Amino acid sequence: MNLSQLNFHHLFYFWQVAKLGQLTQAAQQLHTSQSALSAQIRQLELRLGEDLFLREGRRLVLTDTGHLVLSYCDNIFGLGQEMLGRLEGRTEGILRLRIGSVATLSRNYLENWIRPILADPSVVLTLESGLLDGLLERLLQHQLDVVLANEAVPADSARRLHCWHLASQPVSVVGPKRVWAGQTLRVPAELAGLDIVLPSHRHALRGQFDAICAAEGVTPRVRAEVDDMAMLRLIARDSGWLALLPDVVVQDELQAGHLQVVGQAPELKERFFAITTPHRHQNDGLEQLLPRRLPEAP
Repeated sequence: MNLSQLNFHHLFYFWQVAKLGQLTQAAQQLHTSQSALSAQIRQLELRLGEDLFLREGRRLVLTDTGHLVLSYCDNIFGLGQEMLGRLEGRTEGILRLRIGSVATLSRNYLENWIRPILADPSVVLTLESGLLDGLLERLLQHQLDVVLANEAVPADSARRLHCWHLASQPVSVVGPKRVWAGQTLRVPAELAGLDIVLPSHRHALRGQFDAICAAEGVTPRVRAEVDDMAMLRLIARDSGWLALLPDVVVQDELQAGHLQVVGQAPELKERFFAITTPHRHQNDGLEQLLPRRLPEAP
């Protein structure tokens, strides 16, 4: 069978019976007869080709297939109830917040950003990462509530977006403290010929770094180019090379003394943005995280 053949009315009746464990009470709540309810669940079983219940005396016990179907029903009808609550402006109960983040974004920054709502038991988070264009497409299709990126996204007539500037944070050249203890370098002037690992060209920071190196005629020895900030952090910690990355990425290693800042250039900053659609239903969890000021024009 395909999805168009699935009777969601029958599925809803199954869900009610499964939660209560008996036909009598479910029939009373659904304002129908036990025989009609039993017949509709049987039709669902025939469509699925599997038994959903076993009878034990007066009780109905879920089969393995019944447990599986119930788990999906909880999601289907739970989301339906949540949708109605959002449309009616109700905020009680479970609040789902769906966040997409670009693969080049620091996971430390993401965790710091969502920290204010981590202790809220009513919030259920969905976190996804991927390429910016794909995440924006899911945002426009209302499959995500917000996308975090490290570059501003211009709006156009085809896709209207709001771009909220969240923060600007320093970027450093860091190195292992066992090698660079007490030493500093002028960036980029003293990087010529030194081993360094850099963000890939997909990262906005790489363009900034290449520009200041070109302006001073400096060519470091690039040992690796890395998309993922978590992997860049590990290489910075374990390789012995210098690394260019936002301080927030290696905040724990800097604090623990495994790495140290070797140099900085004031021109190098990473900017963080939250991207939303202009006509979205209010999400109280998201409102706690967005700036109170209006989004900036791209």
